[in-house]
Amino acid sequence: MKAFLKRLQSSYTEIPVIARRLYILFFMVVFLFTVLVIRLADMQLVNADFYLEKLRKTTIYEVSTSTERGQIYDVKGKPLVQNVSKKMVTFTRNNIISAEDIKEIAQELAKVVTVAETTVSVRDKIDYYLADQETFSAVVDKLPDSKKYDKFHNSLSSSEIYTNAVATVSENDIDYDQDTLKTVALFSQMNGTAVFDTTRLLTDDLTSEQIQVVQEKSPEMAGITISDGWDREEPTSSLAPLLGRISSEKTGLPEEEAEAYLKKGYSLNDRVGTSYLEKQYEEELQGKHESKTITINKNGKVVDEQIVSQGHKGNHIKLTINSDFQAEVEGILKKYYQQELSAGKARYSDGVYAVAMDPKTGAILSMAGLSHDKGSDQVETNVLGTINEVFTPGSVVKGATLTAGWQTGVLAGNETLTDMPIVFAGDSTAINSWFTKGSLPITASQALEYSSNTYMVQLTLRMMGQPYIYNMPLASKGYQKAMGDLRKTYAEYGLGSSTGLDLPSVSEGFVPKDFTVSNTLTESFGQFDNYNTLQLAQYAATVSNGGNRMSAHLVEGIYDQNAEGGIGNQIRAIAPKSLNQVEITPEQMAIIQQGFYNVVNNNSSLATGSDMRGRNTIISGKTGTAETFTQDSDGKTVSTVNLNVVAYDQNNQIAVGIMYPNASDYLSKAHQYIARDIIDLYVAKYAS
Repeated sequence: MKAFLKRLQSSYTEIPVIARRLYILFFMVVFLFTVLVIRLADMQLVNADFYLEKLRKTTIYEVSTSTERGQIYDVKGKPLVQNVSKKMVTFTRNNIISAEDIKEIAQELAKVVTVAETTVSVRDKIDYYLADQETFSAVVDKLPDSKKYDKFHNSLSSSEIYTNAVATVSENDIDYDQDTLKTVALFSQMNGTAVFDTTRLLTDDLTSEQIQVVQEKSPEMAGITISDGWDREEPTSSLAPLLGRISSEKTGLPEEEAEAYLKKGYSLNDRVGTSYLEKQYEEELQGKHESKTITINKNGKVVDEQIVSQGHKGNHIKLTINSDFQAEVEGILKKYYQQELSAGKARYSDGVYAVAMDPKTGAILSMAGLSHDKGSDQVETNVLGTINEVFTPGSVVKGATLTAGWQTGVLAGNETLTDMPIVFAGDSTAINSWFTKGSLPITASQALEYSSNTYMVQLTLRMMGQPYIYNMPLASKGYQKAMGDLRKTYAEYGLGSSTGLDLPSVSEGFVPKDFTVSNTLTESFGQFDNYNTLQLAQYAATVSNGGNRMSAHLVEGIYDQNAEGGIGNQIRAIAPKSLNQVEITPEQMAIIQQGFYNVVNNNSSLATGSDMRGRNTIISGKTGTAETFTQDSDGKTVSTVNLNVVAYDQNNQIAVGIMYPNASDYLSKAHQYIARDIIDLYVAKYAS
């Protein structure tokens, strides 16, 4: 009886305990249900758009496909850069294919095609090795638990486990022979393709037999097809460096610009311009990508495919340069430079450069250069030297120095000053002109004709607030402002400033920030700042047309493609663009033009450019001789001169800049002959 009562009493005491547990369980269920309701409300009401977008992104793929790139032609329509059509193997990745599937396809494909590229990375070989599921599982099984689970023994993400597996693969595991490496090369290209993207596989040119076999086997090789494609033909013209390059499909978008390109709808493996004209006109040449959306269901099956925007082939660009004229200009350079080399006058020279422009429009008519290794007789074409190599210009700048004199009010019209030795107190070295023997009164135009250094120095001293008096002390006051005034005026002609050339990277010259009062004086006759040949040509063009500095440009217009892929209709012409007007009066500009005319055509014994006298036209111009130093092959310093020219024809059809740096003979006339022959040639044969 006692035992029964005890059990009864115990059952009564257990009832409240059970009830409490039920209450706790009930409240937990209610709490969790409430959280679930709140979460559902958040997903369906508050953040519905966010979760719908997430759902859409997981089921809809946006695919962009590039089109054939436009080509580059000379002004007469002669192709300079072309595409070569070819049959190629392409791989389109679907959303369900595995790395193991891709490996099997690569192995099958390698039996048929010849692989052009066998350079693969260590990671490519490891990925190929681990693509086999059995191999991957065996590698993972050998991993310690710390490489597969976290501290709570939850499994690490698949990407973390894969990374840890990669780290354990040894060199022996991936010691493949050459045949296997070809398969690895195919695999790496295919495995790196984004879902629904298409990659052109790098193979040797396909034979008709290979094409047939691939087409027959394509049902067994998911995503593999034979497609029409193109390669960019390597240009053989001397203009090739100026035309630029494009990336390969393997390199794709340049890393530093990839984000910007992707925002424009490019794909990572798109071929884009990486330098010069190919880069500058990338958007025109690239064409418009075809954009489409691919929708898949939860089972990974494609249920819809829609073209969002149609693509079209890239546009062609036509240059302002006539290839025939370009070739003849190069011939002129080679002719005279080889003569200089043979005579021993160019042994220390860096080369010779020439740029021709249309003064009315700024169109580049020719850019040609030869580079030379000191101590040898070998020369190479170097068109980029016309914009990237800078040299001291010498007296060609004197027309711009007169301009600075008028602009600052220190020169009155065609004012007469006395050419004489410039002597400063405490300095035994006088500044002279090449012809200075005593005192010779000369006008501004004669200062150009005779190339007077002392005339320019006297103007600069006035700009410094120190008019010249014999044996005067040279104070440091005012020289910085005078240098600023000179450079500001020079820039109006294109010297030391941007020429506006339609290329992504062009030197604007070397204009040192640090300078002395002596540098300011020598700047006035071209013995301090350095410029490139294009800048000299723009300067000549600006004087030729009366002071309107026209932006230099290489492209004449943008054209669409006709049915055969050639030049179609003009879409856009590159209109002439004025950068600035030189701020002097027409009468003052006429003084400069008269001086340039007299340099070449006056019969005075002091005229410095009579060897430029034209056969087919009247040429005006200005010579420049800059004293320079260079080193010989033994490292010994030798004295040389830069021989430069700016010149133009009488009808404002062509202006040229010539730079012949580090010549050994200051009496050489090669630079003048080059300018004369280029202008004569253009006027006689190519001017419209």
